[in-house]
Amino acid sequence: MKPLDHELSQERTYHDTCRAAMASMVEESAEQVVIGEDVSASGADAEALGYTLRSRAKALLEEPDRPLFFGRLSFEDSLQAGDHRRQTYYIGRRRLSEHPSTPPLVVDWRAPVSSTFYQASAKDPQGVAVRRRFGWAAGSRGASEDLSGMEDEHLTAGESGESQIVASEIERPRVGPMRDIAATIQPEQDDLVRSQLTDSVCVQGAPGTGKTAVGLHRAAYLLYTYPQRIQRSGLLIIGPNRTFLKYISEVLPSLGEIDIRQCMIADEIARHPVQAQDAEAAAAVKHDSRMAQVLRQALYARVGSPSESVAVPDGSYRWRISVEELEEIVAEVREEAPLYAVGRERVRARAVQVLQRQVERRAGPPNNEWLRKMGRAKPISAFVDSVWRKVQPEEVVASVLSDPDILTVAADGILSADEQKAILWPKPPRSWKSAKWSEADLVLIDEVAGLIERPEGYGHVVVDEAQDLSPMQCRVIGRRVDFGSVTVLGDLAQGTTPWAARNWPEQLVHLGKQDAQVVPLTMGFRVPAKVVEFANRLIGSLDVDVPPSRSLRRDGELMIRNVPDTVKATIEVVRAALEGEGSIGVIADAPEVMSLRDALADAGIETSTSDDTGSRVTVLPAEVAKGLEYDHVVVVEPAAIVEAETRGLHRLYVVLTRAVSRLDVIHRRPLPMALDPA
Repeated sequence: MKPLDHELSQERTYHDTCRAAMASMVEESAEQVVIGEDVSASGADAEALGYTLRSRAKALLEEPDRPLFFGRLSFEDSLQAGDHRRQTYYIGRRRLSEHPSTPPLVVDWRAPVSSTFYQASAKDPQGVAVRRRFGWAAGSRGASEDLSGMEDEHLTAGESGESQIVASEIERPRVGPMRDIAATIQPEQDDLVRSQLTDSVCVQGAPGTGKTAVGLHRAAYLLYTYPQRIQRSGLLIIGPNRTFLKYISEVLPSLGEIDIRQCMIADEIARHPVQAQDAEAAAAVKHDSRMAQVLRQALYARVGSPSESVAVPDGSYRWRISVEELEEIVAEVREEAPLYAVGRERVRARAVQVLQRQVERRAGPPNNEWLRKMGRAKPISAFVDSVWRKVQPEEVVASVLSDPDILTVAADGILSADEQKAILWPKPPRSWKSAKWSEADLVLIDEVAGLIERPEGYGHVVVDEAQDLSPMQCRVIGRRVDFGSVTVLGDLAQGTTPWAARNWPEQLVHLGKQDAQVVPLTMGFRVPAKVVEFANRLIGSLDVDVPPSRSLRRDGELMIRNVPDTVKATIEVVRAALEGEGSIGVIADAPEVMSLRDALADAGIETSTSDDTGSRVTVLPAEVAKGLEYDHVVVVEPAAIVEAETRGLHRLYVVLTRAVSRLDVIHRRPLPMALDPA
């Protein structure tokens, strides 16, 4: 037997041992759940134990079928290796052991020692004698015979180079737009992934540089490293659309996590169904950060001044608070600018303090029961309701959008007359309870709700495609992470909303994380250089300060076709693409999507939508392409995509960079000027 074949045989045998250990762990976890239900403990302890056992059992039962390790570290016998001298560790997506008390068969990729797998090099071997990468057959479900190759780097001997296994994994055609990524993380990405929980990070990543991989890895890493703190405070991933959330939900289990909350901003603030749509001018004003000040002024305009003194009966005696004293209480609390609900209770408490001082002068210190009685007294409650009354956030927003007089006062010196006119409802509802709210209105409601009471927060929030968030949407996130941290992911060049960010410092201010480190990723691993260079022609026309991206990929293909019939040409290109491997995305301006689907169906080609990825061919409108990737992308009529919206060139940049193997551009009309080399 050849040495390589012998080594492969040994590694396959080791994988069989790991597979048996995995099966034993699954069985044991199920038994522990059953046994744990009978454990006698306090209510809190029993609940915590049950949660831990059920979570572990669920994670193991839902573990995807896949190879159980992708790398191996063999440390040298030297002081540089530290506690790992002469040790060998297999690196995988989950810790595996034959018994909890025995050394692990496989170490979790998030463990401290695993960072060496990503970071060690010939220049800095970190005590690693040999780093081994394992190659598995495409689509392997973890059968040991699928282990098809391996690659050793003798780091302490100065041997290091580009990994062909990593390159082939990155370049491998895919079935869907996202893939298992734990084995391919790069050193600069790993630095970001392993940032401290308290660190906020902003990743400016060009297409294909792995910014989403960084966000997902960091979420999984934080859950592994700070389990109790994250369990208490929560972790949230915010994505741009449902399709994107669906794809990342399929990737997260490959990183060892299944219980990470994922949603869109609209889900987080969904107090009411969206039943209205704003005109573009109205939406632009509502998403502007100045609306925060307008709403604050509208809310606190409801704070009034006392008109008469307060007399509080106490047996046969009446305690009195003068108008001057009441005015001073309200003025002091307003000056302190607390949350609205907190301010209301401060007004009540300070009115009771005035009564307390009177009692102390007359009869000595009162007891706590007397203080509580005074706080509940009808005259005190009536005073509080008159000067600092309860209010619903919807009530405030509806009054601003429906009453010109209220809006004029609240927006004085903040919004122009035209801007005020743009956001006024043409037909105000009879009351806020019957109002039909738009998406932007829900953002405004959340702003006022945050002025009244602090919302429940998260310990960490990962925000993808953050360049597209409006200032008011950023404030939604900022309120929920006051005491936590954020991982902000985005690309200014891919900003497609009317309010998209043009620089990161300003966006980070709206998020309340102006001290976050901005880290650029410009080297792409997914999009071929030919495609990147073609898309980079647009950068100079996008009015954003980002460097052109680069790519390590020298394979890939680009074809630009000027044709008399774009539909016929699309069918020909798709049919040819189906003869090869990988996913195919046909992207066009929204009005053309249905006719392209119908034409492909008539040609006998099965297609999927972006929400249903059951077929190799997906036909989708340009506006939902962000965050998705396909092996072969067919872009139909770029000029129509550009003309469809204000930031059409940004949208086209997004569309062109969805291809990870081949890009075909089909057009009948002239290409946008920025793309035409002439």
